[in-house]
Amino acid sequence: MSAYAVIGAVAGIVIILAIITSVYCMCSRQTKAQADILPTETFEAYENPIWKKTEVEHRESLESLANIAQSMKVYNFLELQYATDDFSPGSQVKGTVFRGKMNGDLIAIKKMNGDVSKEISSLDKINHFNLIRVLGVCFNEGHWFLIYEFASNGPLSDWIFSSNTNQKFLSWTQRMQIVLDVARGLNYIHSYNIPPYVYKDLKSSSILLDSEFRAKISNFRPARFAERQRGQTTSEEIYLSPEYREKGQLSPKLDVYAFGMLLLEVLTGKKIANLYERLNGNLSEVFVGVFDEMKGKDQLRCLMDPSLKENYPSESAMSIARLIEYCLNRDPSSRPDMDEIVRSLSKVLNMSMTWETSL
Repeated sequence: MSAYAVIGAVAGIVIILAIITSVYCMCSRQTKAQADILPTETFEAYENPIWKKTEVEHRESLESLANIAQSMKVYNFLELQYATDDFSPGSQVKGTVFRGKMNGDLIAIKKMNGDVSKEISSLDKINHFNLIRVLGVCFNEGHWFLIYEFASNGPLSDWIFSSNTNQKFLSWTQRMQIVLDVARGLNYIHSYNIPPYVYKDLKSSSILLDSEFRAKISNFRPARFAERQRGQTTSEEIYLSPEYREKGQLSPKLDVYAFGMLLLEVLTGKKIANLYERLNGNLSEVFVGVFDEMKGKDQLRCLMDPSLKENYPSESAMSIARLIEYCLNRDPSSRPDMDEIVRSLSKVLNMSMTWETSL
């Protein structure tokens, strides 16, 4: 064989090896990129392919999931199926919320609509005893699932609007602890985040009670104080402040107004919708005569939740009535801040506990 033939053969082999090496490197980089986007330990990417939408949408969701996984637990969908007996009707709490058990602890699992990755990132930065804690997240076949701590006593609305037949009842002191818990949660999102968050969906059905009847604010989807345009809200119109309904103005005073509504429901045991209809929309009339020095206590007695059977300290109840009036002021600048409300309710709770121990 001539020298030229040998050189040509060697050159051919070198070129072939170079091509194979390039292909191998490209495949390796592609595999590594996929691994960086979604670790197989946290999601069954291969057994459950999710490329059913556009590739761009899913790539963005998976990249979001990878970012979230750095600070929040990412659950495997099989774990959620096992925890809820494959999302059986018996585990359904309401709508898209299911109760499950994982490692011996009860959890709540909620199937979310749309891409909520940005909201999840916000929720991960917020941590307070009186806000329902997000335990983790799952992404499966284009759907997001949030995993929350479970509040075993359910929504506040089940307790303050309940009939005597279901044996659900909250004492005066329990009610004061609950409203103080809610006020502390709202004060946290208003005062300890820059810029402050606005809850915008406060009502008795969104307040959950744990096994110790401590209140947890649920369905928290942060709205920024900086927002000035009216957006969608799940709250009923009557819970919303006048400046938001009429002008779309969003500020923490919107939550203060809704908190006044919540206090009124806790005090009277009646739904705001019913009071609103009875008074032709003028809720301020509910306190007519209540602050009269001569007949005020009698008027207050007519206003109070009859299930309390007058087992409450009149002075504390009067303080709550005045606080409600301040919170429902039409002028937002005349409403108290949540920090002031927390201080007022702390005094009322202390007075109530002293009263209760003296019985």
